[in-house]
Amino acid sequence: MRAVTTSPSSPEPPPDGPARSVDVVLPCLDEAAALPWVLRRIPPGWRALVVDNGSTDGSDRVARELGATVVREARRGFGAACHAGLTSATAEIVCFCDCDASLDPSDLVPFVDEIRSGAADLVLGRRRPRGRGAWPAHARAGNAALSLLLRRRTGLRLRDLGPLRAARREELLALDLTDRRSGYPLEMVVRAADAGWRITEHDVPYAPRTGASKVTGTWRGTYQAVRDMSRVLQEPPAREGVTP
Repeated sequence: MRAVTTSPSSPEPPPDGPARSVDVVLPCLDEAAALPWVLRRIPPGWRALVVDNGSTDGSDRVARELGATVVREARRGFGAACHAGLTSATAEIVCFCDCDASLDPSDLVPFVDEIRSGAADLVLGRRRPRGRGAWPAHARAGNAALSLLLRRRTGLRLRDLGPLRAARREELLALDLTDRRSGYPLEMVVRAADAGWRITEHDVPYAPRTGASKVTGTWRGTYQAVRDMSRVLQEPPAREGVTP
C-alpha cells in the first residue's frame, strides 16, 4: 500500500533552502513515549519524517504536535517503514534512526558532513552500549554473525549493521531495495558494496530503548531478523552497479 504523507502542525522550511538538505527517517511503531526525546534531538533545520507503521498509542499525533512530518505505511515491517520514509523524502541527504530513544539523531551530524565532503557514500553507526540491557547478548551475537557473513560476501570489515546511517537520497533510490522486513538495512549495505560505494562506520552511544523491543528484544525476534538478513546475503550480486 502506498505511503501517505500528512503535513506537520508547523510550516516546513522552503524546499530549496539549506534547511531542507537533510531528512531523517524515523520508522515508528508505538513509540509515543520516546518521540519527544528523539524529536528534540533532530539537528536544527533538518526535517523529521516519522513513518507510522500502524501505531495504536497515538504516536502519529505526538509526532505531528512536535512538528514532524508523518508518513503512514500500512504494510508492517521495518523495511516497509524505512522505504516509505525514503520515497517520501525530498532532501539531498537522507538519514535513518530508530525511534525508540536508543540512538541520538544529533550523532548524525558528522555522518552528514562526511557525505557532503565526498569522503564516503554511506556512513553507518557502530553501536557502543551505554547502560545495562542496552544491547542484549543474543542481539549482539546475531549482529556479529551477520557481520562475518557480510565480510565473506562483500569483503567489508564492518563491525555493526546498526540502523543509524546516512547517504544521498537519489543514490539510495537507485539501489532498488526490495526487502520490506528486517533485511532492509543489510540489503542497503550489500547493494552499496556491490556498487562500489565507499562505506565507513563511526562509534555512537547506544542506550537502553524506551518501551518493549519489536525485534531484538526477544530470541524469536532476533531469529527472524537474522533469517531475513541471511536471505539477503544469499542473493547474487547485481549485474550492474549503482555508482554514486
